[in-house]
Amino acid sequence: MHVQEWLDSVPAVAVYAMVGLVIGLESLGIPLPGEIILVSAALLSSQHGGINPVVLGACATAGAVIGDSIGYAIGRKGGRPLLAWLGGKFPRHFSEGHIATAERSFEKWGMWAVFFGRFVALLRIFAGPLAGVLHMPYWKFLVANVLGGIAWAGGTTAVIYYVGVVAESWLKRFSWLGLVLAVLIGLTSMLVIKRKAKKMQTAQPESASEPEPVTAGE
Repeated sequence: MHVQEWLDSVPAVAVYAMVGLVIGLESLGIPLPGEIILVSAALLSSQHGGINPVVLGACATAGAVIGDSIGYAIGRKGGRPLLAWLGGKFPRHFSEGHIATAERSFEKWGMWAVFFGRFVALLRIFAGPLAGVLHMPYWKFLVANVLGGIAWAGGTTAVIYYVGVVAESWLKRFSWLGLVLAVLIGLTSMLVIKRKAKKMQTAQPESASEPEPVTAGE
């Protein structure tokens, strides 16, 4: 089946629901490929007239904000025992080293860790639950959460959508090869923001070999 015919067969409501659900679950603290799903859906919207990129971006933003808020509530109630439990269930993502790195990011950057955490896979999973565990004031968390969700979900959707529109002729000519190239171009265009966020994630206090418990509200 030609790529365009396959794209036209995908129901728009299914794409909206899938994007919102996957991003919401990832933001809640479940390791899922939220960014990959969003990039794929945004590219899909550029080639599928029935998928509105504005609605898609709104669904992605809603999933991000709601998922993060639920994750915050769970983290606030579960505390550090929750992190220990998650480490047992998802050792690759919630190892002690990853938790320590995320804590240092919160200690150093506060609200900005939640905002820029949207652009980093590790912090995107950690931000909500960890902010709750560290008792970050909810109003601060909510502001950073909403702004970060809009910037990440809306920005990603817009960039990939316009890349897909430009690449349409390539998609028609080279089928799946063009699709792959368009995705790669879109991901590359976000490199500057992700690099800045990555620096924030890996920043460590020079004198600290063992992270001490911190309180995000301080």
